[in-house]
Amino acid sequence: MARPKKPPRWLEAARARDSGASADWLSRALARAGVMPLQEAEQAIRAGRVRLDAREEKEPMAPVHAHSKASLDGRPLSLAWRTRVLQFHKPAGVVSHGSDPEGIGTVFDALRAALPAELQRFGWHAVGRLDRDTTGLLLFTNDEKFVAHATAPATHLPKRYVAKVGAKVTDTKLEPLRRGVKLDDGELTRPAKAKARGDDSVELVLTEGRFHQVKRMLNVVGLPTLALHREAVGLLELDVAVGAYRELSDEEVKAKLHFEPRAST
Repeated sequence: MARPKKPPRWLEAARARDSGASADWLSRALARAGVMPLQEAEQAIRAGRVRLDAREEKEPMAPVHAHSKASLDGRPLSLAWRTRVLQFHKPAGVVSHGSDPEGIGTVFDALRAALPAELQRFGWHAVGRLDRDTTGLLLFTNDEKFVAHATAPATHLPKRYVAKVGAKVTDTKLEPLRRGVKLDDGELTRPAKAKARGDDSVELVLTEGRFHQVKRMLNVVGLPTLALHREAVGLLELDVAVGAYRELSDEEVKAKLHFEPRAST
């Protein structure tokens, strides 16, 4: 009888994670620990520059455990990590995904330009998205569980926006937003907090994050959006200049974003 073929290491890592075992992918472990960004880690591994537990490892998705030892070009690496969260003031014009076909740039390019060298080595995940022309508070983290926490509808983490609109703001137009409105796809939104900020601006607080939701909700009530800015997430208020960042303390992450920071053991 033929000997069963051993599953690929990426599958071993996936199965270990799904079973609750303390395993991760090698490339992601390097990025989370701030050794190098994910894409660079994948390239270094495939080039044979990384050894894992005394063997050369060329599979970026090879499983890594708490006791694993890694080295890069013969230099021992620390895979220790902790949850890190940055707040960033997104400028207009850049997109919130990994590439921009129009060539203007991405939020990752803008963030990298603001970071010191030691923070550029992390694999940063954008926590949700803001439209190209939307400005304001965008969070970044090295911890995928924080991304899931902050973006899950069940978390009810509020996001506060202010929109400049192309029509006169009245309480009659805002009242439906407070009850929840039916969007163009037929889906009903959760009730939102809505108030006027003068004749042509609206403050809107949402606890969900659907595609272009603020603009779509305002369109329903006859308030087309001309400009949109996010001021706050949870209890965290944007407090840095456009294009600048600030790293949050563990206490801020817990108290203002309701997430318990994690660390490797």
